[in-house]
Amino acid sequence: MTDRLLYGAAYYAEYMPEDRLEEDMRLLTEAGFGLIRVAESTWSTWEPRDGAFDFSLLLRVLDAAQAHGLSVIVGTPTYAIPPWLAKKYPDILSDTHSGPCRYGPRQNFDLTHPGYRFHAERIIRKLSQAVADHPAVIGWQLDNETKPYDTCSPRAQALFKQWLKGRFGTVEALNEAMGLAYWSNALGSWDDLPDVRGTINGSLGAEYQAFQRHLVTEFLLWQRSILDGYKRPDQFVTHNFDYEWRGFSFGLQPDADQFAAAAAVDIAGCDIYHPAAGSLTGAEIAFGGALARGLKKKNYLVLETQAQGPFGRLPWPGQLRLQALSHIACGADGVEYWHWHSIHNAVESYWKGVLSHDLTPGETYRECAAIGRELAALSPHLLHLQKKNRVAVMVSPRSQTGLAWFPTAPLGQAPDKNYSDYLRWLCDSLYRLNVEYDVISDAERDFSSYDLLVLPCLYAAGEDLLRAVDAYVKKGGHLLATFRTAFADEHLKIRHGAQPYLLTDCLGLTYDQFTAPEAGTALVSDAIPLPEDTPVTDWMELPRLTTARALCTYRHPAWDGTAAVTVNRCGAGRAAYLAACFSPAGLDAVMERLLPELGVDVPQARFPLVVRTGRNGAGRTVDFYGNYSAAPLTFTPVRPGRLLPDGGRAEGPLTLGPWDALFLEAD
Repeated sequence: MTDRLLYGAAYYAEYMPEDRLEEDMRLLTEAGFGLIRVAESTWSTWEPRDGAFDFSLLLRVLDAAQAHGLSVIVGTPTYAIPPWLAKKYPDILSDTHSGPCRYGPRQNFDLTHPGYRFHAERIIRKLSQAVADHPAVIGWQLDNETKPYDTCSPRAQALFKQWLKGRFGTVEALNEAMGLAYWSNALGSWDDLPDVRGTINGSLGAEYQAFQRHLVTEFLLWQRSILDGYKRPDQFVTHNFDYEWRGFSFGLQPDADQFAAAAAVDIAGCDIYHPAAGSLTGAEIAFGGALARGLKKKNYLVLETQAQGPFGRLPWPGQLRLQALSHIACGADGVEYWHWHSIHNAVESYWKGVLSHDLTPGETYRECAAIGRELAALSPHLLHLQKKNRVAVMVSPRSQTGLAWFPTAPLGQAPDKNYSDYLRWLCDSLYRLNVEYDVISDAERDFSSYDLLVLPCLYAAGEDLLRAVDAYVKKGGHLLATFRTAFADEHLKIRHGAQPYLLTDCLGLTYDQFTAPEAGTALVSDAIPLPEDTPVTDWMELPRLTTARALCTYRHPAWDGTAAVTVNRCGAGRAAYLAACFSPAGLDAVMERLLPELGVDVPQARFPLVVRTGRNGAGRTVDFYGNYSAAPLTFTPVRPGRLLPDGGRAEGPLTLGPWDALFLEAD
């Protein structure tokens, strides 16, 4: 899709306090930026009144970019509607579980509204007609971080009824699949389907959330079908998929099935924001990159990440470079900052860009310029860096919904953890041990290319998936599953067979009791050197072992000695089970002992030294080393090689300074 590593920033001439287009283009070029993203946020600029279009400023930006050798990604401006559109259709604003939206924020409308679809299609077509043939345009971004915006309008719920009819056929089949007899919720006819916002049935509620995720997929495919009538064959289409948000990118996005939605794009894009300064670990870069890479099973683009970022996230010297190189080491073909200049008004005024509010080239600009020069030199060696990981972590939107409905919290207590917490619990342990992983969808059934399949809280799963997992292990694969796996079917209806359903032989255990651990409950082991205190938190199951052997047990006044971590030989493979959640330090110790038994070599290097590996276009192995600490770090490379882009040979101990990084190309 690209012939070089892309490096750039989102650019908004329409937000500038003065006309400085030529000055910005000069500064961008001098900093080594080769890419800008434009247009996605400003529908009201391109169509200030209904049917009155003005792309003159956008065309000026494209002409200036071309004159300075900059490439451009154009975003469809459909995620923030103009005031006149909200006024024209008062019901265009989304009616949600929390009530109706008001105009002002972005992403506040009903994706299914015919008026919205009419005007969105019109602006896409007008925009495409104006700029698709411009030589500076190399790609398109569909919408922006698209989600269903919790639309619960009568129109959306009517479409949901059609969705249910298509999936279940009859109300009798729906009643049975969802268990709607409970509290007299069973339907006598399709016309009896009530407003879904009041349901107490987790299965029906989860089905509506699955339908809302489907709306995202349908919407992006719809935009792509329009754009295909205008885009040139040499232009790619992408989308900036985002993550569960906690003030930074954290976990699996609950409001979209990104693996399904990725069918609308040629190359996946993502927005990765993360802690900085003393809290920078790189874990979000690794997790977000693995998920983005998995969407199309190939390289991806980081379409948004922070330069200076929001208040409190100013990177320390060296961290911007470490972050950029870490993205490339994970398989990114480009890194783009949000955004070029700091904005002088509105809600994101203190989310600072490459330039500060004075719009002069300051310290962040100078560091970005050094990165730009380095990436240009590294590009021939690192473009399309191929990853071949042996560990796959499966994510499941249905399970994510299931744990939202039925969290790991006692009755009456607010949950303090959700699905993404347990997903990151495992992924971050792999990261700290320098075991690279791919993220795969629960729609996959062939795991044969991996040595280890990891199932974090696969709460909801169909029989076909569970049988595929069981067969994978029996044929020689390895499995690591956690508590709350294989408990409910794909509709969140709890299985009435032995738990974990269809995996009891594979795991060599079963259980029928689980509880919240009391204070003082801990993990203990004679086989694993655990930290002195390894508290068990959130959830603990009480398994009965059939063929499995226990590696760790509980220290507990009632269930002392009950297995908590097990491993079992099944056919030609092995399967391990974590029956409880426990401290991250304890998990690292367990994983270090368990992974070799599950067919995975654990490198000697440990965080804060981060090691990534890939194969470049010349077929040579490239190793990345990053120091995620404020102290110098000395290490011995995994294999000898030469420093990239054009350095000398390195085979003995090397030292990385604070927040430093390097690439070695193996002999």
